[in-house]
Amino acid sequence: MAYAARPGTVFVAGMLLAAGLATAARAQSPQYPKPTELPNPYRLVEGWPTLPESMNGGHFGEVIRVHVHSDGNIWVYHRCFNTVPPGGATCVGRSEPPILEFDPSGKLLKSLGGGLVAGPHGFTVDHEGNPWVTDVNDKQTVLGMPARNAAGQVLGQEVLKLDQNGKVLMMLGKMGVGGSGTDTFDRPTGVAVAANGDIFVSDGHSGNASGIARVVKFAKDGRFIKTWGHRGSAPGDFDDPHDIFVGGSLGRVYVADRLNSRIQVFDQDGNFVAAWHQFGQPSSVFVGTDDKLYVGVAFRDEASRRNATSRVQPGELRGIMVGNAIDGSLLAFIPDPTDLTTVAPGTSASGIAADAMGNVYAADVGAHKVRKYLRLR
Repeated sequence: MAYAARPGTVFVAGMLLAAGLATAARAQSPQYPKPTELPNPYRLVEGWPTLPESMNGGHFGEVIRVHVHSDGNIWVYHRCFNTVPPGGATCVGRSEPPILEFDPSGKLLKSLGGGLVAGPHGFTVDHEGNPWVTDVNDKQTVLGMPARNAAGQVLGQEVLKLDQNGKVLMMLGKMGVGGSGTDTFDRPTGVAVAANGDIFVSDGHSGNASGIARVVKFAKDGRFIKTWGHRGSAPGDFDDPHDIFVGGSLGRVYVADRLNSRIQVFDQDGNFVAAWHQFGQPSSVFVGTDDKLYVGVAFRDEASRRNATSRVQPGELRGIMVGNAIDGSLLAFIPDPTDLTTVAPGTSASGIAADAMGNVYAADVGAHKVRKYLRLR
């Protein structure tokens, strides 16, 4: 004779099964070390790089991005030696060049781009040696000054491809015009160029008017290909995509999904690969040819991590996390410096790069410096 199970028995059995599955899932989840448990095999190079006294007395203002080119030279994108307003300094009203090139010793080789941008943010140099910049300005007036170039156009909301003398070769987006279409941006934060010349733009800095958060892909000639992502926390969506990089042995797309506190990984067609929360709240991302992943991060509590205006908390860890770009494992942690002059949220390392020898370069927006860390052997 068959007996039907009593409802209470089925309920208890179901609860036990669910609890068992949850325990098994937790057991299978990767366990990552805390930043303080990781080694720091890097040493800061004092006094690098060297700025001429004729440039702001030899002192940087806010530095937002850094790039190491294949020839070993280091490119810096900064906010025209300005520090106002803190965390989002502007080039409006200033004539200084926002793009600087240094040799590995820290000697200034070249400066360019004066008058081209109002709100420097994203930067890269492509395989042909052409600098690319993004401008997140979305205001017609900044600090009481018109955000216009010499031709009277409102600056901002565009991505520019330049030659090494600062001549504009291509513009993506419409200067001074924000939007969420295929030919407009709304506060584009980063730009990356793939080996085949395809262009990837992370679009939608926090506070943008249209509420977008996405990646936009273009062909080498600037032709729109596709876009992916919306504002949200689901896989493939974003909340303040703050930086983007394309590279590594697999040629993947890495996005610093800042307010979702994760690095998101995609293939170049926009197919979702992974979301890594173990890197904290990222502001910058870079992948070396050896598949080492470098991320400028802050480790914030749940109550403040999504609030872009919240202040740094006592004891909050900030710095550069080094990991594996294939599996997301963690390898090292470089703490942020203590000489910060702002208390903006997130890491001070708003831009990051590494050279062929594994030395790390940080564009420290809060410390008003470019920092070089030697990889100790």
